[in-house]
Amino acid sequence: MSLRAAGMMVACGIAITAPRANAQTQTGHEGHMAQMAAAPKEPAARVLTPAPAIDDIPFVDQNGRATTLGEAVGSDDPVLVNFIFTTCTTICPVMSAGMSQLLTNLAAEQDRVRVVSISIDPENDTVQALRAYAARYHAPPSWQFLRGTPAATEAAQRAFGSYRGGKNNHEAGTFVRSAAAAPWIALDGFSSAQTLQHAAMGHLVPTARP
Repeated sequence: MSLRAAGMMVACGIAITAPRANAQTQTGHEGHMAQMAAAPKEPAARVLTPAPAIDDIPFVDQNGRATTLGEAVGSDDPVLVNFIFTTCTTICPVMSAGMSQLLTNLAAEQDRVRVVSISIDPENDTVQALRAYAARYHAPPSWQFLRGTPAATEAAQRAFGSYRGGKNNHEAGTFVRSAAAAPWIALDGFSSAQTLQHAAMGHLVPTARP
């Protein structure tokens, strides 16, 4: 099945309900839950300008292999990047389920799409935690999970304009480059597997950042 043919598939709907917090209890995820409630059905696409400066930011993947962010996204094939942490119970499971569904929909073509999920909780997201998280979402070899120092983690978020000061303040979003020479596109908020696939194939028409 070609990527174009796979693009005709309708993505399965994913419904994940966040746990309900007691009105007297602060969970640390209040901002995430408010974001989920207010999120539009599909995000608008915008071009990231200037392009993210990411080449030399050091990381380690879920298999313990040292790499850089530039190496991780260095492909002529489509690349999707997002930021997660393994103990997140609100927006991260939704984004990770969407990525998993995208790769499932691509079937035999999934190796032609590279997915990179970067932990924003380096203190707790060990290599073992990332490997378990990858298994939870049935991640194929084309889906990498990265951890780095706090400085590297912040640098990666700042490069994509997504740094919000801490893991409990981070926002849903996916960054997509459909080819090595294509611009990076930001999808703010939650994206369905079908939207992710359209973006990866370069079929979304983005707007420029103001």
